[in-house]
Amino acid sequence: MKKDFFLNGLFATAMVGLTLTACSDEEQGNSNGSGTVSKGEYVIASSVTASKNTTNVLLTSETLDGGIVSTINNGLVNDGATQWVFYKDQYLYGLTYNQGNAGTTRSYFLNANHDMQARSGEYAVKRFTTYGIYDKYIMTSSTGDGYTGYADENGYLPKTFLLSYLDVAAETFTTNNTQDKAYLSENFLGNGEFVTLAGILEYNHKIYSAAVPMGLSQYGGKVDGGKWILPGNEDLVKTEDGGSNSSSYKKGELQWTQYPNECWIAIFDDETLKTKKLIKTDKISYACGRFKSQYYQTVWSADNGDIYVFSPSYAKTMDDSRQQTTLDAGVVRIKAGTEEFDPNYYYSIEDQTNGKSFLRCWHLTGDYFLLLMYDRPLTEEDFTANQLAIYKGETGKLNYISGLPSVDLISGFGNTPYTENGFTYMTVTTTDGHPAIYKIDPTNATATKGISVEATQVSGVGRLKAR
Repeated sequence: MKKDFFLNGLFATAMVGLTLTACSDEEQGNSNGSGTVSKGEYVIASSVTASKNTTNVLLTSETLDGGIVSTINNGLVNDGATQWVFYKDQYLYGLTYNQGNAGTTRSYFLNANHDMQARSGEYAVKRFTTYGIYDKYIMTSSTGDGYTGYADENGYLPKTFLLSYLDVAAETFTTNNTQDKAYLSENFLGNGEFVTLAGILEYNHKIYSAAVPMGLSQYGGKVDGGKWILPGNEDLVKTEDGGSNSSSYKKGELQWTQYPNECWIAIFDDETLKTKKLIKTDKISYACGRFKSQYYQTVWSADNGDIYVFSPSYAKTMDDSRQQTTLDAGVVRIKAGTEEFDPNYYYSIEDQTNGKSFLRCWHLTGDYFLLLMYDRPLTEEDFTANQLAIYKGETGKLNYISGLPSVDLISGFGNTPYTENGFTYMTVTTTDGHPAIYKIDPTNATATKGISVEATQVSGVGRLKAR
């Protein structure tokens, strides 16, 4: 698989001469710092790196449209997060999986003085590859080895969904029972391969998620003497352990899918994932963006209830031609009130971008979507996600956003955008200054510079109601 070098908000830019003094979790100050704007309901998750040390600070602001907010003598120092998740306008979760010394997950609220304040609960959330909000829960999901009682005669374990549930109001944390066969991800699509989930979209009280086929596990590869191995693919089965990190594999696995020209969506009745419906299209490849072990959500609902399914065609990066997709990065749709793909809807992204694809996407407002675009096709080397574009669902048109800094200066974006009143706010970091939050008008794909943040990085922005 080709290496994909890009920056998605998790960068480290040296800031020489910046001295940080901020309030700790225990000692929340009332200073507005050295910035020009007052504290307010907008929350900015920032960090400062100096002398190889990083300090994470939650700031608040009365506006995102202009001015300066500073981390100096300002904000709530915290442990940082793998992903910042705003639960409505009530709480902000610093979602961190507990691997090594990665830290714990905890949540915050905005008090009456417009200062961020930590809640009491802390949770050791296990490794996750995707996440989302469903009902009263923030859910995380990954795929891993199942219950030891399911081992086959070789001792191989089937893959299962490993789920975590953070009950927001109750401040509790639970996981699924891996002894329940309803959680098995083996042979999930009927082709013998196990899957991982990408995204958790709540729609009409159900969960929509992309089921991404991952190939044959040791367990799946041995079923009935290897019946799930397609003729001619026998040499794809690994003969020894190897690889590293998210691309590691074990002897007996057939790593990566044998079906790259398919997209499957799983529709679950509720958070238990016990009852599902599967729908399939061959117009696009599997629907997820990917960076290392993270599988980014690319299934989103528009305001009218139509669900749009985006595929970056990441399988174009596979080393073996048998596992490479021949399909363009593209978009399909599930019409509101149905649970089937719209047979009359398909648009190619690559046709509008000279063959370029995208890393991530998000719903903004109406049927407008924001795409984080690569700078070159996935079939080339060293592609970088450093451009933003707007996709209009009804027309299928994609337009690059104007008004942003020069691509040569951009070193990263925030992890998620924030939208209100028809406008979207997205953090942009450049090599020649502090991060700034840009105000994007999706109707004409233009951006204007808003508030600047005296920090190294801004990874999350949103709004909470003070209490």
